[in-house]
Amino acid sequence: MELLTFFVVAAGAGGAVVLAPIALGAAGFTAAGIAANSVAAGMMASAATASGGGVLAGSTVAVLELAGVAGLSGSATAVVAGVGGAVGWLTATAAGLIS
Repeated sequence: MELLTFFVVAAGAGGAVVLAPIALGAAGFTAAGIAANSVAAGMMASAATASGGGVLAGSTVAVLELAGVAGLSGSATAVVAGVGGAVGWLTATAAGLIS
């Protein structure tokens, strides 16, 4: 692997890990729970309506709420880093920076 490719993948992975909690908070999945009048609140309302009044355990909303409150688990951090690295590589390849 070329050195530039290594740095592009590492930057994508690191950036994704750093930005994931920020993105969760911006969407309304905070350490204090779901923020009122946020995207997260809308998602929760829709999920509750669709399931007859509650949010199902293991649903997207439940998983994101847990990540907002407790932070990303080790395995979730690994997945985010992997996706970020792949996006970094794909972006650099599309831009012609690496081959």
